[in-house]
Amino acid sequence: MVADMEAERAKQSLLELIKLRDKVESDLRAFKEILDSSHVGMSEPLVDSDGFPRNDIDVYQVRHTRHKIICLQNDHKALMKQIEAGLHQVHSLASNNTEEIAHIASGTQEIILSEPFLKVNIVSSGSPAEIAGIQEGDLIMEFGSIDSRNFKSLRDIGELVERSRHKPVFVKVKRGVTGHVLTLLPKPWSGNGLLGCNVVTVESVER
Repeated sequence: MVADMEAERAKQSLLELIKLRDKVESDLRAFKEILDSSHVGMSEPLVDSDGFPRNDIDVYQVRHTRHKIICLQNDHKALMKQIEAGLHQVHSLASNNTEEIAHIASGTQEIILSEPFLKVNIVSSGSPAEIAGIQEGDLIMEFGSIDSRNFKSLRDIGELVERSRHKPVFVKVKRGVTGHVLTLLPKPWSGNGLLGCNVVTVESVER
C-alpha cells in the first residue's frame, strides 16, 4: 500500500512536470512567431553597416524576445532533466506504469530552435531503437541530457547509453518538418549493443 502511494505520488509529480514542459514549449512557439514576423532569427545583427539600430525591425522587441527565448530554452532543458529523473523514479517504483507514463511524456512535438547533431543511418529490426520509434534518417536534437551545445563526440552517447541500461532516455528527433519526443530503453537484445541503431555526426543539414 505504501509503495503504491509512493508510486502514485511520483506519477503525479511527473505529470505536473510534463504540463510545465508543455507550457514552456507553447511559450517558445509564441516567441518564435514574433521573430518570424520580423523575419529575424536568434543571431542576425540588430545594427546596420554603420552601427546604427536597424530601422526595418523593432530592435527592442527583437532583443527582448531573444532574451525570453534563451531563458525559456534553459527552463526547458532543466525540466527535461527533471522529467527524465521522474520517469526513472516511476520506472523503479512501478514498472507496470512505465509504458503509460512514457506515452504521456512522449508524442509528436514541434521542435523549437534546436540544432541536429546526429543522424540515424541504421535501425535494426526488433531492436530497442525500433521499438522506441526511431527511424533511419531521423535527425537527433537531444539524446537524454546531450544536445548540440554540450556534445563533444560519439563517446558521450556511448557513455550515457551504458549508464542508462534498462532506464528510459528521452530522444528528440526531427523527421521531415515535424519533431518527435521518443522514449528509448537501452538494454541487451538479440543483436549487438544496447540500442540496435547507428548514428553519425551532422556537421550541417538543410533545414
